[in-house]
Amino acid sequence: MSTFPFTAVVGSDDMALALTLSAVSPRIGGVLVRGEKGTAKSTLVRALADVLPPQRVVIGCRFACSPDAPDPTCPDAERHTQDAETRRPRLVELPVGAGEDRLTGSLDLSAALAQSRTAFEPGLLAAANRGMLYVDEVNLLPDHLVDVLLDAAAMGRNTVEREGVSVSHAAQIVLVGTMNPEEGELRPQLLDRFGLTVEVAASRDPGVRAQVVRRRLAFDDDPAALLAEYADEQAALEERLARAQRALDDVTLSDTALDAIAHVCAGFDVDGMRADIVTARTAAAHAAWCGRTDVRREDVRVAALFALPHRRRRNPFDAPGIDIDTLERLLDECNFDDTPPEGPDTPPGGPNTPDGGSGDDDPGSAGTGHDGPGDGGPGADDSAGPAAPPASGTEEDSSPTVPASDTTTDPQAPRPDEQTPSDSSQPNASGAESDGAREGEAKAGAPTGVAQVGQAFRAREFTVRGIGSGGDGKRSRAMTERGRTIGARRGDHGPVHLPATLRAAALARRAPSRQHVAMATDAATGPEQHLRIVGSDVRRQVNLGREANLVLFVVDASGSMAARKRMTEVKTAVMSLLLDAYRRRDQVGLITFRGRDAELVLPPTGSVDTAAARLQDVGHGGRTPLAEGLELAAQTLTTAARRDARRRPLVVLVTDGRATAGPDALTRARAIADAWPHAGWQTLVLDSESGRMKLGLAADLAHRMGAEYVPLGEVAAHDLRTHVERATAPMRTSDEAGLVIQGRADGRITHDIRRSA
Repeated sequence: MSTFPFTAVVGSDDMALALTLSAVSPRIGGVLVRGEKGTAKSTLVRALADVLPPQRVVIGCRFACSPDAPDPTCPDAERHTQDAETRRPRLVELPVGAGEDRLTGSLDLSAALAQSRTAFEPGLLAAANRGMLYVDEVNLLPDHLVDVLLDAAAMGRNTVEREGVSVSHAAQIVLVGTMNPEEGELRPQLLDRFGLTVEVAASRDPGVRAQVVRRRLAFDDDPAALLAEYADEQAALEERLARAQRALDDVTLSDTALDAIAHVCAGFDVDGMRADIVTARTAAAHAAWCGRTDVRREDVRVAALFALPHRRRRNPFDAPGIDIDTLERLLDECNFDDTPPEGPDTPPGGPNTPDGGSGDDDPGSAGTGHDGPGDGGPGADDSAGPAAPPASGTEEDSSPTVPASDTTTDPQAPRPDEQTPSDSSQPNASGAESDGAREGEAKAGAPTGVAQVGQAFRAREFTVRGIGSGGDGKRSRAMTERGRTIGARRGDHGPVHLPATLRAAALARRAPSRQHVAMATDAATGPEQHLRIVGSDVRRQVNLGREANLVLFVVDASGSMAARKRMTEVKTAVMSLLLDAYRRRDQVGLITFRGRDAELVLPPTGSVDTAAARLQDVGHGGRTPLAEGLELAAQTLTTAARRDARRRPLVVLVTDGRATAGPDALTRARAIADAWPHAGWQTLVLDSESGRMKLGLAADLAHRMGAEYVPLGEVAAHDLRTHVERATAPMRTSDEAGLVIQGRADGRITHDIRRSA
């Protein structure tokens, strides 16, 4: 199958340069490419394999050892000979659904059962040794696979200790991952393990977009013709890569350049020393790519733009990026006395040009003809040079998503602006507010303001009851393919339980008709029995682990919340729960209700940071359509169940229990709540009611829905002790609102709304 030419891709200059630098110096640590769908991420990665310089490998070695320096610990060391072959480095793709044994390798079952010997079956890491390992949608890989993958890439070796196999082999790979941030983010600690990162986006220039389509259609119609058209440029690029790889050892990293790298990394306040090391290796690779033997200012600048953006994140919702002006200022403070990189001996262009580029000043500037890297392909990026994505803030303000707030998070604490029982705007027992409370309110549907989010905190752990069977995660208990093995079962899917399989086969030997025993005669030892395995003997592991859930937030954004300055506390609590969902690899959705209707602000998605961004913009004001909010939540959950029936939902309803929109608003809301338990959706009601006089409407709603009830101020993990003490305390009553709370030994709370006698 033909691959689109690397030099024909339009406009993705930053990505092309990052990939070529990693090819020049595999010790950089690979590249993570982030971008929207349809931006030629996969196409450009696969195309790079066709221009990588050939390498010599030992014939018959499954681990692609070099004949010049074979690995003495290679499992195939006995097969090593003087014979060698020349071939291109392999591009190995890791599917999202691959298992750990397929990635790292495992016991060769055929050799173990048929020949009674322990043998190792290499995995994808072995196949990618001295080549490239490509992971499309790397953000969707299970966490344990990502850990194994990145550890092997960082150490350069893969060690397997499982099922009686103890093997270690070289795994020197160029790791390339692509992802769409809308589908979810990588954990920050895993993001840091990638050497470089680059953001790609489709060009908004009609001319560039037309060129993209023209090249793509030409390739689809006649791949051979387009390959022939770019054959010379492909060959020139391959030669330039080989020349840069040979020159890498001759590049000198002067004390001035090293001090500049340290100064830049310290100026951006990155964690650890990996950023300094990666930046130094990238700067040296860029110097070799440009045909120089010394590292200059431009090399450090390009290296910092690729190596630092993803290492400045302080929380999971911070967008990667660095401030260009700050970078230039830090470089100006260094004592670079080299000449500008624009010269005949230091070609500044991107990787697609035989002579160094289009002649622009910036190393990654886009070209318009065959002499530049921005010529064609299935995706485009109109950025000039390795420009960083828009920074979320300067180095003084690197965490804008969760700004600090001086408002208290205690819902019981009195505030000057809070209404008292004597206020004419105090709502009555039915949940309806008086006309005085609505005076001056904006018309229904229009927000009266947008509250900021306070400092997020570590939230308590909320799980779905029972045992599910959803995908791997870290929230609720479930039967998963990975986890603690608790038994064995028959089946066609899942990891093989080897001891149980052998036990079943051995027990079946009592039935001669099944012919599990094959007699073999040996002249020296006499008759020998070999155990044979048939399909009915195979047993699969039963593993108890954790699953990811769908966490659907249903947030009251009405005027009854805003009147008491509660939206800041509400948003802070929801943001904290979003952070918890991010760590537990959940999907999230966001519904808000205010005015006369409810709105699905964010359909269920794996992009938790998108939910956090949408939460920031949620306005407040208007009446309280509680019934409409519950109806939309039910519709959303029903639709999500059709798409993935195994993913169990957890509904987080944030409300004070009032319902004021439309006729019989409270009656309609209670009718929906009474029918809620029949659907089986586990629900958590966060009571946002404040003030000295509390009606207990949210507690009544939780009781009707069969939901867990938690006051908003008790969401934080540090308040868990207080919540448990209250749950296990003897029965107590509140005559003010007629609310009886019964504490039970199992730590749950039930509620009963009664009228005081």
